[in-house]
Amino acid sequence: MPKKQSSYKKSKQSNFAKLSIFQPNKYKFKKSCPLSIKGAPKVDYKNIKLLKKFISENGKILPSRITNVSQKKQRELALSIKRARNLALL
Repeated sequence: MPKKQSSYKKSKQSNFAKLSIFQPNKYKFKKSCPLSIKGAPKVDYKNIKLLKKFISENGKILPSRITNVSQKKQRELALSIKRARNLALL
C-alpha cells in the first residue's frame, strides 16, 4: 500500500508543476510607446488635448505601466503637465 501512495504523490506533484502559472510565458511582446512612433504629437505644455489623455479624473498623472509611455517621454509628459498646471491651463 505505501508504494501506491508515494507514486500518487509523485504524479500529483508533476501535475502541479505542469500548471500554466508556473510555466514561462512564451508569448511576450513589447508594447510600443504611443508618443515615440512616427507621426506622434510633440509633448508640450500648450497641447492640452494631449495632456488630458495622460491625466486621471482626479487630476493625477497616470503611470507609464498603464499608458505604455517610455521613460523618457514619461518624464517629458510629467514636466509639461506640471507646467500646464502652474499656468492654470489644466
